[in-house]
This record gives sequence, structure tokens and C-alpha cells, in this order.
Amino acid sequence: MKPIGLLDAIMAFLFSDNYWPTPVVNIGQLPWWILANNFDRYELLKFEPHSKLKKRRETTMINRIERADHPKASQGGFMERPSAWKSYSPEQLEELHYFNEGYKAFISDNKTERECSATAIRLAKEAGYIRLSDAIAAGQKLKTGDKVYADIRGKSVIFVQLGKQPLQNGLNILGAHIDSPRLDVKQNPLEERSEIATLDTHYYGGVKKYQWVTIPLAIHGVIALKDGSTVPVVIGEDEDDPVFCISDLLIHLSREQLGKKASEAIEGEMLDLIVGNRPLVLVEKNNEVDGSNASAQKAMADNACDAENPSAKEAVKASVLALLKDSYGIEEEDFLSAELEIVPAGAARDMGFDRSMVLGYGHDDRSCAYPSLIAQLDAHEVERTAVTVLADKEEIGSRGATGMTSRFFENTIAEILELADEGGSLALRRCLKNSRMLSSDVSAAYDPNFPNSFEIKNSAFMGHGLAFNKYTGSGGKGNSNDADAEYIALIRRIMDDAGIAWQTAELGRVDAGGGGTIAYMLARYGMQVIDCGVPVLSMHAPWEIASKADLYEAYRGYMAFLRHCA
Repeated sequence: MKPIGLLDAIMAFLFSDNYWPTPVVNIGQLPWWILANNFDRYELLKFEPHSKLKKRRETTMINRIERADHPKASQGGFMERPSAWKSYSPEQLEELHYFNEGYKAFISDNKTERECSATAIRLAKEAGYIRLSDAIAAGQKLKTGDKVYADIRGKSVIFVQLGKQPLQNGLNILGAHIDSPRLDVKQNPLEERSEIATLDTHYYGGVKKYQWVTIPLAIHGVIALKDGSTVPVVIGEDEDDPVFCISDLLIHLSREQLGKKASEAIEGEMLDLIVGNRPLVLVEKNNEVDGSNASAQKAMADNACDAENPSAKEAVKASVLALLKDSYGIEEEDFLSAELEIVPAGAARDMGFDRSMVLGYGHDDRSCAYPSLIAQLDAHEVERTAVTVLADKEEIGSRGATGMTSRFFENTIAEILELADEGGSLALRRCLKNSRMLSSDVSAAYDPNFPNSFEIKNSAFMGHGLAFNKYTGSGGKGNSNDADAEYIALIRRIMDDAGIAWQTAELGRVDAGGGGTIAYMLARYGMQVIDCGVPVLSMHAPWEIASKADLYEAYRGYMAFLRHCA
């Protein structure tokens, strides 16, 4: 046996249980902030009492911070929050899967604000909601537990479940928008050039125009006829449907185009949707239009090709109009009263080998609208009245009758107060002032391909849960809502008590840009409002990316807010 030196004997005695019940300094018990800044100073103290000798620690403090099973990490004690995926039980994973299957179906089937509103109302009716106008007409009084909804123009809708507290005590409000960037068909859109028929479009919301070329596109919307009827249109979603496309210049001829800035490579007036190439042809045998277009023959005869008129002008355009007449009973001038939206064709899909993400159109902002809606429908016996607003026009400034700058929300709440025997101007003002809101809008997820556009400490990360933005805006917080510290503290408590995975974020670097939501529009009533939502990659692109974990945590977080924000 190796002889023990004097120094070894002294050290063994000093750090034995016989001398100190515990060591003077034990690295396992040091506060983390000391270790983080002074790790090298405690290199010699990586041991515990003599009776509890363990192996020399092999991990640094940085590694410990990143461990999901670290006690402080699980409690949200560190500023860097772990991935939500690391904490799920098998039961939660099953619930997460079920929720996301519903979400994928929702955004696949509902690509316009009209479609979203109609589906939301259908789901609400199944959950026991009644139309507010019906309650008003019947003189029905509202009481605790009653559920009502109101919509305007079929584009914005409000859902309300009355809570146990008086309405004047305030509402718990979730507000999300259901419009998304897209292309809108112009009022006089159809033209033929070089025997190619196209529809002229105008882009809606902030888009990168070059992203919308050479991808399969579908047409969604309605056409209102002079007889008062409305014709729904959905073309390009079923397997047997045709799709549409916008062309781009071949690479071999693109030297000049590639030398332009990205914003100029595709101009707005170049976003013409190709819809046809086959000319209308009259069949001499029976004087009918080839291809079951007989109903439009007479109107299109002058532009149709036959033996006597082989070079008819705009015969392709005539063919498209004939098809529209036969399929939908519409004339060219009916485009004047149409709302037709051009959107990416196809359903949302699982993304990644691990199927952890969803690739789909309209994450901004249906990734927040759907969790808000389902949380509203699942929140039973709430203390404060629960409200969910699904609004139109956010992408273009929330203007118009169906946007949040209208009086639709305020008027709806006034009607509910009246039916609940709490009516009056002062009662309405008190109700709105005492309310609290989560402005449910997406956040920009940190993209490792573009690190210079983000400030990493204040960025939202995919899979780390519901993201809260204290403020939005741009250029020195211009046009932003800035949530107060007390409200944020309340939100922290609610989320932590409910075990919600959440994080904080800003929309990019300070000088890089910014954006807005509907938050400041509700804040004008004096209520407490904060932006929060799902982190999204490739925001405003035709196909966006969201994490299934973030979608699930959004639902859980919104539910906790509606039930526990008292």
C-alpha cells in the first residue's frame, strides 16, 4: 500500500465526517450562478464528504443547464428553457398526436376566412353554442354557463361562454386572426395572351412574390350573383381537380432577371394565374361545343373556332368562360362581385423523419386560431367569462367591417351585457377595462440559416412551447402594445402552475424589422394584453413550418388562461 503523505492525511481529516458534518464548499451545493462565473476557481473542490465519495464530475455547468432533467430547468428557473418534447409522458404524446391531426385537417380544409368561420361555427354548435341574434330575437336572458356566438359577413366570429363572475369584473379573451397572405383575383381578371388564358391577381398581405411562382395553386372563395345567391368555389384540392400555376422564366434566359433584387425579380403584375390553353371549338356535326359546353355556345360562338372561323380571337378565353358557365352558372361580369382567393393546393403534411413538425399553408395565423377555438370549446365552468375572437383583415391592418378596428367586438359584448342584465354604457366600459387578453399571433422561430436576423437570447425556438412577446412593433416599438410587468408576472404564474412549456421572444433583431397584431386595438380599452403564439419558420411563405409540440402547448396554455386567469 502506498504510504499516506502528511498533506494527504490533513486533507482526509479536514473533509471527513469526523471534522465537518459537511464540507466547507461542496460543488454540488453551490448556487449555479457562482459556478457559471467561477467554475475554474472550484476545480479542487469537486468532491463530497468522505462518507459519500463519488466519481469526479465530468460535466460542466453549461451541460447541466442544458439537461432537461435538471431540477431548475424543469421548474423554469433558468432563462434558457428546454424543449417541450423532453418532458412528455406517453399519455401526453398521444393527446399531442390527436390534437395535431385535428389541426392538420382544419388548415387543410379551411384556407379562407369564410371557410374558417363556417367550420368554427359548426364545431361551436356541436358544443352547445347558440347564435346571439337568435337569443336577442327570443328575448332570452343569459346566465352562468350559457354559450353564444356572433359573426359578421361570415368572415369574423366571436364565441362567448358566461362565467360565474359578473361580466363587469372583466373577460378572459383569446384573439387570433384567420386571414393569411395569399393572392386575390382582380375584379376584371380574365384575359388571353398568346393562346394562354390567365386570371389577374393582387397579392394580399406581406408576401415574397417570387415564392408564388411554379407551385400548384388552388382557387377558393365565393361568387355572389345578382339574384342574391352565392356560389361557393373550391377548385384544386381534390385528387381529380385541376390545379393552377404562375409561370417563371427558364434559367437559360434569366441572366437579366437573376441580376435584379429579389423584390423585383417577379413583379406584382406578373402574378397571372394560368387557367387554360384549349380553344373553344364548334363541332360541325351537331353544332355543339366540344366538351359539354353547350350552355355557353351561343354566347361564345363569335369567339369559337370552326371551319369558317379557324382564327377566332380569344377562343381560349371563350373556352374558360364556357366551362365556368356550365359548372357554376356564372358570366364574366360576375367576377365583379366575386371573392376568389389563390392559395397553395394540397393538404398539410407531417414534416421530418420524426414527424415532429407540420408543413402547411396558413400557419399564420390559424396555428393560433385553432388552439384558441378548441380551448374555448373545451373550457367548462369558467370563473370569468371566456371569449375567443377569430378575426379577418389582420394581414392588411385590420381595417374594414370584419377587422378588429371595427365596432363588431364592442357591439357584441354590449349585447351580451344587456341579455345578462348588466347593460349600460358604464357597465360596458368597466367590463372591457377589467378584461385580460392573449393576442394569439405567431412568433418568428429562430432560423439557423439566417442567424444575423435574430437576437438569439430573445428568440423563440421550435419545440420550446408557447411564445410570449412583451411587445411587437418596429423602429423603437412603433405601433406596438407593450404589456405591463404585473400582467406578465400573472401570466408566468398561470403558465408555470399549469405546467405549460413557454418561452419569451421578440420578432428579430431590433433594427431588422418587426410586425404587429391585434393586441394594441384591444389595449385601447385599458385592458391588459400580451402577444403570444406559436413559433413559425418561413412565416408568410406559401408553405410554413410549425412544431407539433408548440401547437399542443398553445392549446394547453390558452386553456390554462381561460380557466385560471381570475
